[in-house]
Amino acid sequence: QVQLVESGGGLVQPGGSLRLSCAASGSIFSINAMGWYRQAPGKQRELVAAITKGGSTNYADSVKGRFTISRDNAKNTVYLQMNSLKPEDTAVYYCYAGTPTYDWWGQGTQVTVSS
Repeated sequence: QVQLVESGGGLVQPGGSLRLSCAASGSIFSINAMGWYRQAPGKQRELVAAITKGGSTNYADSVKGRFTISRDNAKNTVYLQMNSLKPEDTAVYYCYAGTPTYDWWGQGTQVTVSS
């Protein structure tokens, strides 16, 4: 049983920055990787960034060079630093935590990029 609580979403102008946070609790020892997906209205959910327990990272091509994922293992928290935001980044962002047998999901946080 894993619980994920997300924060940091909101409204930002194009070119601005936001930092999302996701705190995990419960059976933390089972988590092998954490990351972020996003889903825009009428679109499929897509992987944005992921980080393993050992620190390896993976990014969607659309966010490489602009977004950075990091993890504080002591705090069981993953972060997504989003810079140079574009209107096409607008979506609901979902935190996930992967275990050998199950994937857990946060409730989602809205990110809106608009002037």
